[in-house]
Amino acid sequence: MAAGAGTGLIVLGWREWVALPALGIAAIRAKVDTGARSSSLHVDRLATFERDGAEWVRFSIDTGVDGAPEASAEAPVADRRPVTDSGGHTTRRIFIRTRLALAGADYEIEINLTNRRNMLFPMLLGRTALAGRFLVDAAHSFLQGDPPPLR
Repeated sequence: MAAGAGTGLIVLGWREWVALPALGIAAIRAKVDTGARSSSLHVDRLATFERDGAEWVRFSIDTGVDGAPEASAEAPVADRRPVTDSGGHTTRRIFIRTRLALAGADYEIEINLTNRRNMLFPMLLGRTALAGRFLVDAAHSFLQGDPPPLR
């Protein structure tokens, strides 16, 4: 775990393996993107439902780990709001709050759920999730290591 010179912040590469333990995801390939405000997660077969008077969402995820089965998860809907993508297109997305585990840190972040099927990375880790914890070295990849082996 490299630290930024004199900052005490952990240095990440422009892509890293992260975990979303509350969603049952031990490893997912993420693009670390300081140009994106929010974090995004590629989901398939998204459906909302009500549980105990609150709106929830059920979805499936391809983590990008070779040989790993598709993961399924449920989470309470935290918000719905517009997100503008890098092409300037605005869509209304569902946001959830969940734990992120990366480089020894484990904390709650907000993630919007969307279709990233044509993107190289199933997850985009935006600057709101990075702020105050990490620095990004865009010249390197996977500075925090490989994903854990499949069991």
